[in-house]
Amino acid sequence: MTQFSPVLYTDHYELTMLSAALKDGTAHRRSVFEVFARRLPPGRRYGVVAGTGRLIEMIRDFRFTDADIDFLRGAHIVDDATTAWLADYRFTGDVDGYAEGELFFPGSPILTVSGTFAECVVLETLALSVLNHDSAIAAAAARMVTAARGRPIIEMGSRRTHEESAVAAARAAYLAGFAATSNLAAGARYGIPTSGTSAHAFTLLHDDEPAAFSSQVAALGKNTTLLVDTYDIAQGIRNAIAVAGPDLRAVRIDSGDLSVLAQHSRELLDSLGATETKIIVSGDMDEYSIAALAAEPVDMYGAGTAVVTGSGAPTAGLVYKLVEVDGRPVVKRSENKATVGGRKTAIRRHKPTGTATEEVVVSQGVPDHEANDRLLQHSFVAGGEVLEPTGLPESRDHLRQCLISIPWEGLKLSAGDPAIPVTVR
Repeated sequence: MTQFSPVLYTDHYELTMLSAALKDGTAHRRSVFEVFARRLPPGRRYGVVAGTGRLIEMIRDFRFTDADIDFLRGAHIVDDATTAWLADYRFTGDVDGYAEGELFFPGSPILTVSGTFAECVVLETLALSVLNHDSAIAAAAARMVTAARGRPIIEMGSRRTHEESAVAAARAAYLAGFAATSNLAAGARYGIPTSGTSAHAFTLLHDDEPAAFSSQVAALGKNTTLLVDTYDIAQGIRNAIAVAGPDLRAVRIDSGDLSVLAQHSRELLDSLGATETKIIVSGDMDEYSIAALAAEPVDMYGAGTAVVTGSGAPTAGLVYKLVEVDGRPVVKRSENKATVGGRKTAIRRHKPTGTATEEVVVSQGVPDHEANDRLLQHSFVAGGEVLEPTGLPESRDHLRQCLISIPWEGLKLSAGDPAIPVTVR
């Protein structure tokens, strides 16, 4: 099978525009594109910027191979002049934007791509694919982390999405504060802690539950988690402690009324002397079911499907729009899809206590700086050269600080206005 590079993760119309612009001479006009959301998904009070690190790496390696060129030529997608231009493609422009882990709101200019029209327009689909997916996952995961109130969450949604989306989702969830992932590729690529126990199939493989538990403990020791709901949960807990002893690390419950089961399981574990054995719950967990268990004796959560699907909002709703050509603001005036022209600069305004009060966005200029303001945009690529990226641990901490800074109403899971207003001047 012919191997194609990620440059073809794009839409046909990008190359249609490129071909026409090369032919009429407008391809080399200096242009500025911005990524922003017109609105947040229903019920959300903030968005989370995620995927920037992945995107910048892809822009650095954005090259059309011979196989890519042969496909485009053979399918008559572009003409000879365009294929020659693509064969020599190297991004030589600038990329600036909000740091990974930064919060965003409607109108926030979270990414700015500047260069020639030609070199910027071919990045549109890639930028939106990465940022829309990762930001949606990170926002959902951040809501779950808030709902968990300090209790760890393991991401375990790989089997519910595309294999590459699973890796990106694990990264975004970890950025949002998840403790670990079940996905080994995410662990290998990004250094994310991985975690895993066993499935019901392992218990069913053995002649009885104690035999399965004995096998797992013999292989992994008592610092493991035994899945106790294959048959009867109460008996499963008794079998687990009988096999592993009262210093078993944890038991996991994957089905049933988790609120009631957590209470009964804690009482049973304590009666068996396993007072330090943790209770992990999983099974279609989202921010609402996690919040509903806040008062129950649950020590850790496992979340899967809801994480990798954005918990009902699988896209962040980001768009990539041309806002400036040759230093001149350009404006789209379509009904319900109008844009504000000009390259934007954004700051986050805070009270002296550190609470965010407003985001100020200025077109063509820099906002007047006040005490406690924070400039939101950073340089990621300058003149085609990728600058030193921020690490994932730093991005995790940045998001944690951002969530602390917004008014407490902004952390509610109920629908409401964005946590802070955005003023565009």
